[in-house]
Amino acid sequence: MRRLGISIYPEKDSAENIRKYLQDAKNFGASRIFSCLLSVEKSADEIKQEFLAMNRYAHTLGYEVILDVSPRVFEKLGISYSDLSFFKDIEADGIRLDQGFTGSEEALMTYNPQGLKIEINMSNDTHTVDTIMDYQPDRYQLIGCHNFYPHRYSGLTLEHFNKCTENFKKYGLSTAAFVGSRREGSFGPWPVKEGLCTLEMHRTLLLDVQVKHYIEMGSIDDIIISNCYPDAQEQAALQKLDLTVLTLNVKPVTDQPEIYRKVVYGELQMERGDVNENMIRSTMTRVKYKGENFPVFNAPEVIHRGDVCVESSEYGHYAGEVQIARTEMQNSGMTNVVGHIREEELFLVDGLKPWQKFRFVEDESCL
Repeated sequence: MRRLGISIYPEKDSAENIRKYLQDAKNFGASRIFSCLLSVEKSADEIKQEFLAMNRYAHTLGYEVILDVSPRVFEKLGISYSDLSFFKDIEADGIRLDQGFTGSEEALMTYNPQGLKIEINMSNDTHTVDTIMDYQPDRYQLIGCHNFYPHRYSGLTLEHFNKCTENFKKYGLSTAAFVGSRREGSFGPWPVKEGLCTLEMHRTLLLDVQVKHYIEMGSIDDIIISNCYPDAQEQAALQKLDLTVLTLNVKPVTDQPEIYRKVVYGELQMERGDVNENMIRSTMTRVKYKGENFPVFNAPEVIHRGDVCVESSEYGHYAGEVQIARTEMQNSGMTNVVGHIREEELFLVDGLKPWQKFRFVEDESCL
C-alpha cells in the first residue's frame, strides 16, 4: 500500500508547531514520519527527552517514525549495531542508515529484538543491498529510502534514480523517496533552502505534481515530504490526491453535453497496449457507452498536445473513445476537444505505460 509521509525536525522548531503539523498532515493522509539525527548536536539524554515526547505523540496519531542515523551518530551516542535499544527507548519504529556498514552488520541489525525496521540509503548505484542480501537479513525488516538534496542542481537524474530503485525492487523491498514543498521559508535539517527533493527535475514542480510523478512511475511505496511546512494550498491539493492511481487535472471546456462528462470523469481510463506516438487511447468507454449519441460540439481544426478528446458518433465505432493528444494533429472534424491537461502535468502524459490505469479530475481553479 502506497503511503504519504512527512518530515519533522524537533531541533529546528517548537514542539507546539510540530504537533500542529502532525495533526494537519493526518488530514491530508500522512502516516509516516522521517526525522533526522544527523544534524543533532545535543547530548544523548537531551535527545532522548526531546524525541521520546515527540514520538509518543506521533504514535497517538497513528504515525510510523523512522530516524535518520549514521555510524558517526552511533559513535557519538555510544550505540552499537548489535544493541539498538537506544532507539527503542525513544519509541522509534526504525532507523535509516544514511551511511552503511559492511553488509553483515546491516543484515544482523534486521534481527534486532526491539523489532526496529532497518532502512538503507537507496541513492548510490552500488552493490550494497546485494551484499546485505548475501548475508541473509530478515527481509521483512529491511526497507530502502532515497536521499534528498538541498543544493540546487544536485538532485538525482531520472535515469540514475530508476537504476538505483531497481536494485531494491528486484528483492521485493519497500522503497521511499522525497518530494519538497515550494513554500518560501520552508526548511529542512540543513541551512541550505533551495528545495529538498530526491529528483532534480522535481525541484520547481508543484508538490502534488511531484507526488503524481512517483504514483505514475509505480516504483516508490512511501512518498515523503522532506521540508517543513507545506502551505495551506499544497496541503489541500494533497488531501484530494488518490494515492492508488495516477490522476490528471483537466481544464474543461464549457457547455459540454453530460455524456462527455460521464466518459471522461466518471470512468477509470486505461492506455491501450498497442501504443502510438500521437495519442493516449482509452477505448473501454466506447464499449460501455456503445449506442449513446456523442454529438459534435467542439471540433477545432487543430488538436494540440495535452488536449483531452472524445470521438463523436460521426466516427462510427470509435464513438466514445477517450484520448489525450501527445502531439499536434489535424482534426477530421469529428473529434471533440473536451478539455486540456494542466500544463504542469503535461510531462506525465509521456510517462504513461501500456495498460496503465489513470483518472481525470476537473481542475477546480477553472470551475
